[in-house]
Amino acid sequence: MYKRCSCRDSNGRELGSACPRLEQSRHGQWCYRVELPKDRAGNRRPRRRSGFETAKKAQEGLDHVGKLLALAGDDEDMLRKIADVIAAAISARQKLPEVEDMRRLVRAGAAVLEHPLMDGVFTAFLAKKKATRSRNTYRSYESHVRLYLRPHLAHIRRDKLSVAHLDGMFDAIVEHNDVIAEYRASGDPRKVAAVKWQRPVGPTSIRRIRETLRAILSPAVKEGLLTVNVASLVELPPANRPIPKVWTEERVARWRLTGEIPSPVMVWTPAQTGGFLDYAVNDLLYPLFHLIAHVGLRRGEACGQRRSDTYLDAATLEVANQIVQYGWETGQASPKTTSSEGLVALDRDTVLVLRQHLADQDTARGRLGSDWVESGLLFTQPDGSPLHPADVTARFQELARLAGLPPIRLHDLRHGAATLALAAGADMKTVQNMLRHSSITVTADTYTT
Repeated sequence: MYKRCSCRDSNGRELGSACPRLEQSRHGQWCYRVELPKDRAGNRRPRRRSGFETAKKAQEGLDHVGKLLALAGDDEDMLRKIADVIAAAISARQKLPEVEDMRRLVRAGAAVLEHPLMDGVFTAFLAKKKATRSRNTYRSYESHVRLYLRPHLAHIRRDKLSVAHLDGMFDAIVEHNDVIAEYRASGDPRKVAAVKWQRPVGPTSIRRIRETLRAILSPAVKEGLLTVNVASLVELPPANRPIPKVWTEERVARWRLTGEIPSPVMVWTPAQTGGFLDYAVNDLLYPLFHLIAHVGLRRGEACGQRRSDTYLDAATLEVANQIVQYGWETGQASPKTTSSEGLVALDRDTVLVLRQHLADQDTARGRLGSDWVESGLLFTQPDGSPLHPADVTARFQELARLAGLPPIRLHDLRHGAATLALAAGADMKTVQNMLRHSSITVTADTYTT
């Protein structure tokens, strides 16, 4: 047990248990810390509970935990199940079950505990997926559980999870989006700082969170433990794909005056794209930006394009590799979907740019000799090592700013390639093949205004 408060020092840091006023009986609050038995996956489960007015009450709370765990006797499986209940209650800041109530469940065989709390279901799901899914897929699952599912649903028994619970969770997520927008617009430095690293959760992300929960509950439905997957019953607003908007002269003028960006997806006009490429022509990454702007490769695909998959004599390249990010770490993998792989035709100017780039790369390899890192990639750092996708994005944004152009994302160069192709008379099927969309419907929904 320990005592702490929320007082801060002159630098704004919490004093915690170091506050000199904690000696005063009415200052601060008492807390306890308990190490619960490990979960099914073998993970440690330290838990803390605070808010006690006296040391005696904190001790009583800690003793309560001990009495609940003692009900399991020598039954390790029962011990873990009781710990599941305690862990979820503490995490959700809910009252612990009474000892006598838990004793009756244990004596009855604890059938109710056979339906685990969602907290334990989340833990088991992540442990399994970590061993069977790609790092990026696992990171997506883990972030959905950590940021949204666990905070809202951990304390609920799996068989008691309802559509109402999920509606409440998604309503809370949308309400927090409003808080983020309000704080950012407040002008209050403290409020702005409080949401600095938070991003609103859009309709598409909300649907992905639901899909993660559906995947989590699916095994229980298949095993007959649940009669229905409640995640499939939740109704969500449609996630409309934003239509790219062009930076017209009028929109640029308003942006310069107010900073307003009309759409999440903006593309440059042909003249603006040409202006960017002219400005960046002497930059190390110019050939990469030229390629994305003309044939619409994704950032990871461009960074991972191999020399051996680039056929300049045939004016084509094969998209068969990409560099992906796992947090800040990177690795190489196949493109995001099977449809993303394939041959892409190159125009004459792009072939000339890439020929010169390969000649320059060969010169650098010869100059560095044994110091050259043989990655086999088309675009590299000056020593031949792979590019980091985040560095490519940062350089693109810097060059666009220095060129005095309105802002777009690097991915919007891909949208720009499609827009330019359509403006030049290409049909929708040609653009679909260039972008390697899985369906022409995706292409039409994105680029039809």
